Amino acid sequence: MRMANFPSADDIVHEVILNTPRGEDAVDIMLVNPPTPDGGLWIRTQHRVGRRTRENMVWPQVSLAQMAALLTPNYKLKVVDANAERMGWQEFSRLIDKYQPKYYLTQVTAPTLENDMYGCFLAKSRGAATIAFGTHVTPLPRESLRAYPSLDFVLVGEPDLTIRDLLDHLEGKVADRPPRLQKLFSEHDPAYQLPLHSDGSIDLGNIKGLAWRDGGDIIVNPPRPFIKNLDDLPIPLHNLLPLEKYRMPLIKGPFTFIVTSRGCPAGCTYCIKHVSYQYSTRLRSPELIMEELWQLKELGIHNIHMYADLFTVNRDQVVELCQRIISEQINIRWMCNSRVDFVDEEMLQLMGRAGCWLISWGIESGNESILKHARKGADPAKARQALQWAKNAGIKNWGYFIIGLPGETEETIQETIEFSKKLPLDIALFHVAAPYPGTPFFFEVVENGWFRPGTRWEQVDMDKGTVLDYPNLPAERLLYWQKRAWREWAFRPGPMLTYLKMLFSDISTFRSALSVGFQHLAWQSQREFQSYD
Repeated sequence: MRMANFPSADDIVHEVILNTPRGEDAVDIMLVNPPTPDGGLWIRTQHRVGRRTRENMVWPQVSLAQMAALLTPNYKLKVVDANAERMGWQEFSRLIDKYQPKYYLTQVTAPTLENDMYGCFLAKSRGAATIAFGTHVTPLPRESLRAYPSLDFVLVGEPDLTIRDLLDHLEGKVADRPPRLQKLFSEHDPAYQLPLHSDGSIDLGNIKGLAWRDGGDIIVNPPRPFIKNLDDLPIPLHNLLPLEKYRMPLIKGPFTFIVTSRGCPAGCTYCIKHVSYQYSTRLRSPELIMEELWQLKELGIHNIHMYADLFTVNRDQVVELCQRIISEQINIRWMCNSRVDFVDEEMLQLMGRAGCWLISWGIESGNESILKHARKGADPAKARQALQWAKNAGIKNWGYFIIGLPGETEETIQETIEFSKKLPLDIALFHVAAPYPGTPFFFEVVENGWFRPGTRWEQVDMDKGTVLDYPNLPAERLLYWQKRAWREWAFRPGPMLTYLKMLFSDISTFRSALSVGFQHLAWQSQREFQSYD
């Protein structure tokens, strides 16, 4: 019996997808923070990577707003923060159908890797080219593309100019770049050349900072130089974000980020930020920061997190910014992060007068040898002094501690717990050390065989679990001590009152989380039922 000579079903389906009429809502690019792995029922534990946190914080997606500012007005775009919107996968997939993006851009982190790639799968199945950036794909571009066929491009390192460069050449819009953007490309990379072949066709191999597929090969292009002057970047399009949905413990109403600098000169071996920015430090001018503050004020935002790898990295910048906040009488409340060795009493007093009400400190350990091994560059005595200065200035102290850095023992953990109780802290959180790919800590764990057998990237999470298995401290003990450390610190009258305030600071957020959580469970059940059909 002869088989009928049917055309390729693959080709027909692909042609149908490509030729589907695009509606009036269709966009060129969709910039996405996808739904959380748990569907929003519980608060995500990872922080500083664009997810919710166990401290009931919803992190603003200012990185997406920044890239949107570089793409507009040449590209029609849509920013979707499914996390902040408490959106489940079913609703999210309907949004992809509605906006029919030609390109889909998403941030990818280790603890949410498969979850983020599921978003790429949904977009790819609808004909979009998929693009990822972030601290997981930057050190692992080949592995990310190899393992996930639905991912087309990786933006390695600082993504801002690379996404614009890629789209301009794929869409033939290089000539449409405004003069300011042309200057940005040429001044920040004197060796920049248009990535074109001699016949005028696109040469993806010349787009710096890009990893891509060339047939069956995965190509990682040379890195793109860092943007030298952050003031040359446009102010992020905050109005495209669901600003009213962003929440921070102990404040009423919404808040958002302002990025004041990029990079940190400190050498902490576990810090994930060095993967993207290495040890460079670049500042934004106080004048431009004030302009952004006033724009946010007009949008109804009065609570600001001065977001930086190290806010107090440059004393002159901080002092001038505080002086401008006071003299211009903008009347905002703001918070920031710092290191205990990058502050002084006079500066903290000025910060307090300028409206700073909370500083988060990476204290990590109460043991000097562990801090030294991790190249923290600070010691417990400096921590006591800095936090007392902040308290005297009327600023609340939020301390972060890490359980399980190299050299840790059950005795040193107890030392850290006792140290935390003696500090003037309003909030303390204890995390298990996480060896994120690309950090010196990661390579130390690999070299010594400390990764637990069967480890998956989703387990590289500072709260939810651990991938570490030390000879003297297996994973189970690390998690036990993490929980015990928090209980010992928190189950005291003062801290307990603070945590109750955090828990009930926004009851509407909790209710909406329950709603979308049940939606997520229904969606999962539907998918499992269909798999047996």
